[in-house]
Amino acid sequence: MAAKKAARKTSSAKRRKAPSHRAALERGHHKPANANEPHLSSRPVWQGNLRLSLVSCPVALYGATDRSSDISFHLLNPQTNNRIRMIPTDPDTGPVERADLVKGYEISKNQYVVLSNEELGAVKLETTKNIEIERFVDENDIDRLYWNVPYYLLPGDKAGTDAYGVIREALAETGRIALGRVVMHGRERLVALEPRGKGIIAYTLRMGDEVVQPRDAFEDIPAARPEKQMVEIARKIIEQQEGPFEPDQFEDRYENALRDLIRRKQKGEKLITAEPVEEDNVIDLMQALKKSLKVRGGAGHPAAKRKAR
Repeated sequence: MAAKKAARKTSSAKRRKAPSHRAALERGHHKPANANEPHLSSRPVWQGNLRLSLVSCPVALYGATDRSSDISFHLLNPQTNNRIRMIPTDPDTGPVERADLVKGYEISKNQYVVLSNEELGAVKLETTKNIEIERFVDENDIDRLYWNVPYYLLPGDKAGTDAYGVIREALAETGRIALGRVVMHGRERLVALEPRGKGIIAYTLRMGDEVVQPRDAFEDIPAARPEKQMVEIARKIIEQQEGPFEPDQFEDRYENALRDLIRRKQKGEKLITAEPVEEDNVIDLMQALKKSLKVRGGAGHPAAKRKAR
């Protein structure tokens, strides 16, 4: 009898888990057969409500980018090939448990204000659980310096899809970007909501005090204008190399070389150091421009060919 009860409990548990698993598959939150392809994570980075005045619906933010296929290395002890553990250490008392550590804000050299997790948790804003739309702006009004990380904003449940659809459609018809705020990763962030297809893309935006202004960064660059003939040659080089933005045509060649290195090392091949690439020592700027134009001149005009099709 006990065995049958245990079996029934196991079966019941599986049935309870099944709907959420199916929902994850239906929404695409699963890893594809090709592990190198980016995929939507199974867990949102934030959950709450999207609010436009009195209209509200549950939503969830998922990362729009995926770096899980990137090569990462572990630190090993070369004597044992054991992975090294990073142990928190007090310079006076030695190793300490990470769970016992507290957060401190340095107000002067070696002087800290210590804050407990309970005290930090007491700092709550409306944006902790809500994205409140505050303003609508034209996309071109947002300087690209301020665009930060993209996310997919998805409906939190089926009941909220109507309100979600209304907000998305209104954004699409007005051609506006919605601005709101959300508390994520321990800080409040400005977010821009852009309609895209059936959904909404949310970009975190950098705050004003995070961006170094161009006038400050470029202050020491001389104001003299370059020679007109040189600019004309450079413009022709640009025209020869222009084309559409096709991200699939670009790949991380360094990471590919690392993967090849790891494969060859795994097979026990003898590795040979590559010869350094010889630099074309062209010092004269006009000579370099003319030489670049000549090199590209024989390659035709790929952009024009694509447009002709």
